[in-house]
Amino acid sequence: MTPSLGTRIRPGLVALTLVLGMLSTSKQDVTAQAPTAADSAAVLLQTARDFEASGRGEVAEALYAYIAERFSQTSAAAGARAALERWQAQRPRESGRVELQVWGTLYGLWLGLAVPTALGADDTEAYGAGILLGAPAGFLAARAMTRTRRLTEGQTRAITWGGTWGTFQGLGWSQVLDLGEDLVCVEDFCYTQGDQTEEQFASMVIGGLAGVVVGGLLSRRGIDPGVATGAHYGSVLGTWLGVAGAIVGGMEDDDDVWTSTLLVGNAGLVGGAWAADHFGWSRNRVRLMGLGALLGGLAGVGIDLLVQPDDEEAVFGIPLATSVAGLGAGIYLTRNYDQGPGTGPGGMDALLSFRRGGGWGSGIPVPVPTLLRVPDGTGRDRLSPGLRFTLFTGRF
Repeated sequence: MTPSLGTRIRPGLVALTLVLGMLSTSKQDVTAQAPTAADSAAVLLQTARDFEASGRGEVAEALYAYIAERFSQTSAAAGARAALERWQAQRPRESGRVELQVWGTLYGLWLGLAVPTALGADDTEAYGAGILLGAPAGFLAARAMTRTRRLTEGQTRAITWGGTWGTFQGLGWSQVLDLGEDLVCVEDFCYTQGDQTEEQFASMVIGGLAGVVVGGLLSRRGIDPGVATGAHYGSVLGTWLGVAGAIVGGMEDDDDVWTSTLLVGNAGLVGGAWAADHFGWSRNRVRLMGLGALLGGLAGVGIDLLVQPDDEEAVFGIPLATSVAGLGAGIYLTRNYDQGPGTGPGGMDALLSFRRGGGWGSGIPVPVPTLLRVPDGTGRDRLSPGLRFTLFTGRF
């Protein structure tokens, strides 16, 4: 039968289908040949490299991903993962390009309003011109950067979060340094007076631009998305710990609270990036750990509403403690998340697990809150809270 003119046959994908089909032979055939997982993975790895050498990158990448997933415990899987990392580093990331252009447009709009404010503009024409010029200028600047450089998602996040974090730092340090305020003393009593608006906006503009420059310099090297996400979540969590810790510690002066917030936030940014890089945390695992901290903090807020403590230290201390506990739980419960299939839901251990190519494993079942359907005696089921344990999970 002759294919129609609209049919397009891709030899590479046909070859990939044939290779995967041979791996899916009957149980009798597999038993007769008795190849080991390492042998099968090695053959597939060599096939993928042949496809890559012949210019069929799409087929090679699919084979690399298959090897890394189905034969994760073999030496060939390590070579496949290295090849995938190389492909991902060389391939332009559309999401990074779009993110930078969207952020650049919004940041340009912000500068269009912040710069006239910092310069003390009183007429509306200055702000109108800032809006008309700022957003297009930010978009064009981001577009020009993405045309000259192939930015990955991690590199893009270094630039965008650098500008955002720098803006926040500029605001905070302007408060600590009392920029724009004059100290007035009457006998033994001293106080500050003056409008800080212009100085605050100027500090935010300078801090944001400095953050963009620093992020741009850092983005010249490869930045893993997990590292960028670790810096992002670490800075946010550090900011919260700095605020709550200062209040729980009895700091009453606003400058002391701001100083604690800024310093601990910076420590969280550096620490989050270092931990993600040192331990090899993926972007999704960092997000799950951050979700654990968030859920812990919200639980603390709920406890505050139920208990209604009298002093401010307890109001902040309870969510502080529960958010730290939630972070710890998130780190523990996701400890196997990046190891691929073979663990329980969300990366939690099952009592017994089986992974094709990896064999049997065991772990400690972790209780998971869930809703169970319980018969109520009338022929209907009602939902009741309970705990779920994963006793067995497998991938064949």
